[in-house]
Amino acid sequence: MRRHRNVKIVATLGPASSDYDTIRALFDAGADVFRLNMSHGSHEDHKARYDIIRKVEADTGRPIAVLGDLQGPKLRVGQFTAGAHDLEEGDRFRFDLEDKPGDSARVQLPHPEIFAALEPGASLLVNDGKIRLRVDACGADHADCTVIVGGTISDRKGVNVPDVVLPLAALSDKDREDLEFACQLGVDWLALSFVQRPEDMKEARELAKGRAAVLAKIEKPAAVRAFQEILAVSDGIMVARGDLGVELPVQSVPPIQKRLVRACRTAAKPVIVATQMLESMIESPVPTRAEVSDVANAIYEGADAVMLSAESAAGQYPVEAVQTMDHVARSVESDPTYREVIEASRKADRKTVADGIVAAAREIAETTDIKAICAHTQSGTTVSLVARERPRTPIIAMSPITRVLRRLCLTWGTHCVVTDPLSRFREAVIGAARAARDFGFADETQQIVITAGVPFNTTGTTNILRVATCDERLIYRADPE
Repeated sequence: MRRHRNVKIVATLGPASSDYDTIRALFDAGADVFRLNMSHGSHEDHKARYDIIRKVEADTGRPIAVLGDLQGPKLRVGQFTAGAHDLEEGDRFRFDLEDKPGDSARVQLPHPEIFAALEPGASLLVNDGKIRLRVDACGADHADCTVIVGGTISDRKGVNVPDVVLPLAALSDKDREDLEFACQLGVDWLALSFVQRPEDMKEARELAKGRAAVLAKIEKPAAVRAFQEILAVSDGIMVARGDLGVELPVQSVPPIQKRLVRACRTAAKPVIVATQMLESMIESPVPTRAEVSDVANAIYEGADAVMLSAESAAGQYPVEAVQTMDHVARSVESDPTYREVIEASRKADRKTVADGIVAAAREIAETTDIKAICAHTQSGTTVSLVARERPRTPIIAMSPITRVLRRLCLTWGTHCVVTDPLSRFREAVIGAARAARDFGFADETQQIVITAGVPFNTTGTTNILRVATCDERLIYRADPE
């Protein structure tokens, strides 16, 4: 099965998408990566969904990536005597550590780390930013605030602290348990929430021990400020616009998104644009025009993937949501303006032989009648470099290592094919020609570009580029034993 688009679709699984028929339908509709949200559901639930994904993978013969998304620390207020209270602009309100029900004047905030970091003038946001308070005075166990934007505050509502870096690890005890479970399960990617500093990613990488690639969710202002350092120690990035839009002025999120996507592309690391992309489709069979434009803009920016959350996990129309994303992607990528935007944003930062090989592969493919770029890879790096070029020609990623191909399912433009280990270059050419023919990229009369490395089956050796016709008789004559 060949996708007729380059951007990838990430679909979250949940109560609305837990059986084989639905997950298979999501894959057939266009889902390339399935997300297991560790904030919801038990380990048994996630294992059952994972097993179904692998059955779909076996039945279709196509590698499928699984992303385990860790919850991160959750900052919440305590409970109220009446369950909820209304706060009005100008009211005085206190947060403290006292373990007793709150009222209209105070409530417990059982996070001493917050009080340790607060300073007068800082903001506290409650219930996804619907309620905003300014800190007037604070100590090690309390914060006296003035209500700036009022609303109803109720039991266990979330709290955001946008103005300070909190002395909290990104990994809670639950996250560590979930990370180990996910790695043992066999997920391909781990997404880390509440990232504030590069050290957060380093800890996650140490715990993962190479069993999964690690992706940073950018959802806090501190992460935006330290983005280049975080990107350097991450395998990929998720732009989590929901929390960013709570902690930052909403008008600042679009330019931040553009900047982060472009930086990821320069670094040849995949980037997902996520949150509220087709949210109306939780209850509606069709999206709003604004949502379609939002998805389209992420694709025009060059994002590797766009993501569905509740739309596919708990919505009434999960398959239709994936189909909509697929249709939008194919429409955008067929627009001549799309190629103009993508090529204008191509940034040359080539320092290695592999950089030169993949740049030459793109140039050759786009100046002659080449039908595909076939990249043999051991670690996935060569394919990521090819994808960074955003070629007009399809990319066929070829490797004998299934887990490498699964991870590459998140990378722009890749069609992943499992191959046998190579012993000579002719095998690389023949394998590429067969894959191009079998998946409908080329026929026997047409040409492809092949990249590989000698010595074979060794990471970091890409050093060969070959143009070949997909007729194996010509290959054998060109490369006799």
